Amino acid sequence: MVKIVLDTAQDVAAQVAKIYVKQLKDKPDSVLGLATGSTPVALYGQLVKKYQAGEIDFSKARSFNLDEYYPMKADHPQSYHYFMKEHLFDKVNFASSSIPSGEAKDPKAECKRYDKEIEDAGGIDVMLLGIGHNGHVGFNEPAVTYSMGTGFVDLSDSSISANKRYFSADEVQPTKAITMGIGDIFRSRKIILIITGENKAKIAKKLFENQIHTDVPACFLLLHPDVTVYLDKDAASLI
Repeated sequence: MVKIVLDTAQDVAAQVAKIYVKQLKDKPDSVLGLATGSTPVALYGQLVKKYQAGEIDFSKARSFNLDEYYPMKADHPQSYHYFMKEHLFDKVNFASSSIPSGEAKDPKAECKRYDKEIEDAGGIDVMLLGIGHNGHVGFNEPAVTYSMGTGFVDLSDSSISANKRYFSADEVQPTKAITMGIGDIFRSRKIILIITGENKAKIAKKLFENQIHTDVPACFLLLHPDVTVYLDKDAASLI
């Protein structure tokens, strides 16, 4: 695991964007694993700017997102379908973009379908990850056991609490999700983990203790042969 510390979250976004420029120049038909949440927003902004400037082309690339709430309509403002369209998909030219369906009648069948789609695409070349305050990646929450493939999971109380601010008082907030499993993530050929903000300093410190904590899902990334972690100074303040 390689650690790179930059001054600000914007510096992190700018540096990681350069990796995607190189990746798509070297392999235009790359398969990219993408994340949602506040962490990657700055990166997606950088990618949009580079696309508009003609520095990057997604026209032969495919993407697979990590997760989606369940149940969740794709056009709901808090769905990850909506998030990705708003921040990236409606502004660049991906050949195809896939996200687990929060509207599937059978969520377990949707998990199998999604894994098959990733497999048929040849697997993921570059997986982008953020990390939750409790160490989750995707919606792989702290647990004793983890799903290898895409799973239908219960959200932890801490994740529900952290996401509560995005839902209005009269809405029913989802307590489940469909998420790529640890195995899906681990099979990615390259992993980029972004950690920014002082509020992520404690979990960043735990990640870099070089111990596998079964209650911190992101610690399994220590075993992957090609992981680069980009942090701003605030997130790295306790390391």
